[in-house]
Amino acid sequence: MSKRGLNIYRRKDGRYEGRYADGYGENGKTKYRSIYGKTYTEVKEKLLQIKARVIIPKTESGLTVKELFTEWLSAKLTQTKASTYANYAFKAEKHLIPAFGSLKIEKLSPSKVYDFIMEKRNKGLSNKYISDLIIVLKNMTRYAARVHHCVNPIANVELPKKEKHELDLYNKNEQNRLKSALLTNMDLTKLGIMIALYTGVRIGELCGLKWSDIDLNAKTICIERTVQRIRVSGKVSRTELIVSTPKSHTSVRTIPIPEFLVRMLKAFKPSNADAYVVTSNAKLPDPRTMQYRFKALLMKIGLRTLNFHSLRHLFATNCVELGFDVKTLSEILGHSSVEITLNRYVHSSIERKRQCMNMLSLDVA
Repeated sequence: MSKRGLNIYRRKDGRYEGRYADGYGENGKTKYRSIYGKTYTEVKEKLLQIKARVIIPKTESGLTVKELFTEWLSAKLTQTKASTYANYAFKAEKHLIPAFGSLKIEKLSPSKVYDFIMEKRNKGLSNKYISDLIIVLKNMTRYAARVHHCVNPIANVELPKKEKHELDLYNKNEQNRLKSALLTNMDLTKLGIMIALYTGVRIGELCGLKWSDIDLNAKTICIERTVQRIRVSGKVSRTELIVSTPKSHTSVRTIPIPEFLVRMLKAFKPSNADAYVVTSNAKLPDPRTMQYRFKALLMKIGLRTLNFHSLRHLFATNCVELGFDVKTLSEILGHSSVEITLNRYVHSSIERKRQCMNMLSLDVA
């Protein structure tokens, strides 16, 4: 008797048999194949592996890549956040449709995609960005295969290998110069930079922070929203600011704040609790403006220019050096796993490497 969900049943000889569809015969009827195993679980795993890789085309869709992108993006409009949709739409309109738009989906091939990868690489795009482009393209072709029952011609295309760069962060001396500058004639911009430096919040989360999100008695900050500037098609202004939920469900979090930061915040707290922290009014802060002001401060004090996001990496690295356990740090940063924290956000400085190496000694018994 078969179990519900998959076509698997136990045979008279004690083995299990699983059946799966494998295309169509000349009469138009579905053809089936069977696989066998000693246990139900063994056959189930085999069937799931086959279903993940077997494509069962019914007919050619006759649609072009451009037509399918239009259809897929329309579906994504109601399924994703506005920022995610804007990202998909930009990549499709800027890169993918110009390269493949006129092709019928059936004429898209791995060789054409690999040529596209080489062309973009020769134009200076990073492997990471090119990978992101191919992921969008493959998402669309999977949609086409699922909805229009056509072959996914690039299912097995491999993504370019991403380069791993050592992130450049400020050393201890540079950090001290930055802190001194922030503490001198502190204003709302410097306060915002200080919050980022000592909580690790993202620039969009900082811009979305309201005074109502800060409990000075409990000494906590609640991250509940983020501000982003996204690309918009068909408008006079090519971009617009939006307020949305944070990056993921783990990014919605409560962060304890140190006592010295509580004192700084008290000095700037306005009477209007609904005001944004870095503007002290109802005007929506622009992350781009925050980035510009951070860069201007660095130039003024003679520090080499790093982007605002480096403060988040600097916070994580400093926390590990101070002895934070990785699980706690991961939750403060709002990461979905400790692996992300360790692999992307914790960096060992040359000073730390030297400290560790100096722990070695030549002991001769």
